[in-house]
Amino acid sequence: MTTTAPRPQPTLDEVAGLAGVSRSVASRVLNNAPHVSRVKREAVERAVRQLGYVPNPRARALATRQTGAAALVISGEDPSIFADPFFAQVIVGASEALEEADLHLMLCLAASDRGRARVAELLRSRGADGVMLMALREDDPLVRTAREAEMPVVFGGRPVGPAPRWYVDVDNVGGAREATEHLLARGRTRVAAICGRMDTEAGRARYRGYRDAVLAAGLDPFPPREGDFTEPSGAAVMAALLAEHPDVDGVFAANDNMAAGALRALREAGRLVPADVAVVGFDDLEIARIADPPLTTVHQPVTALGRETARTLAALVNGQDPTPLILPTRLVIRSSA
Repeated sequence: MTTTAPRPQPTLDEVAGLAGVSRSVASRVLNNAPHVSRVKREAVERAVRQLGYVPNPRARALATRQTGAAALVISGEDPSIFADPFFAQVIVGASEALEEADLHLMLCLAASDRGRARVAELLRSRGADGVMLMALREDDPLVRTAREAEMPVVFGGRPVGPAPRWYVDVDNVGGAREATEHLLARGRTRVAAICGRMDTEAGRARYRGYRDAVLAAGLDPFPPREGDFTEPSGAAVMAALLAEHPDVDGVFAANDNMAAGALRALREAGRLVPADVAVVGFDDLEIARIADPPLTTVHQPVTALGRETARTLAALVNGQDPTPLILPTRLVIRSSA
């Protein structure tokens, strides 16, 4: 008498193969995790029924275990970027929100190919419960990695290209437009722009706001003059503008660091601010208040940017589906314009 060998239990890999999804997606469906599309969820559920798959309780417990941490990833070339007052305020806001959500904050700098590879591995391996990405440039490989990640990812500031599903940003276009309109209302007719990096959405958006205001006034906008958001780059661009266009009487700089550099270049060239050239910045950081003269600037809620980005991520981790958020800006008038 012969006996039939028992049919082996189907595996998670077989479920994933039949459903046409990755193993991680199948695992997330079985554990009722968020961030899986309806089509993929239904495909996995059909495969489970067809194969008669029964999850292993121990494996399920491991799969649903959370790390209790969220990562803030800043894509930049200089490790000192964390000391920049802008990112320091972002970190303060993010830390406050994550503390409320009982999540630890991990800081990661993607400053090299190796650094970006480590962040990509973090996204793939679910080494955190979620990730916040900031300061991404055009064609940054982390954008694609984030879009493909099987974990919550929130962008602090939109990347160049199609808007991601979850992000928190500020009204860059509106703020830059208001700054330029202020210069025009002060009777300035030769208003130039010192742009941030044009391979970032913030750099492009702030130039668009400047250009829109100048065109609406019936004037010709200057072509973008690109800095890198640092004080030395603002000084260099301002000096070049003065050499080529000595009749410039107003400048919108896409951040306060570059505006401070512009003030230095104008002072060295013997130009008075605001009598000869009026200057407006963007950020409203401490440097704007202590500049000589103090900077008129666009206030953006930097701490709130970090806080709301972290809150959005915490909501995702908890299974909610928050909407993107645009934070308002406002003009702060001081002595430079």
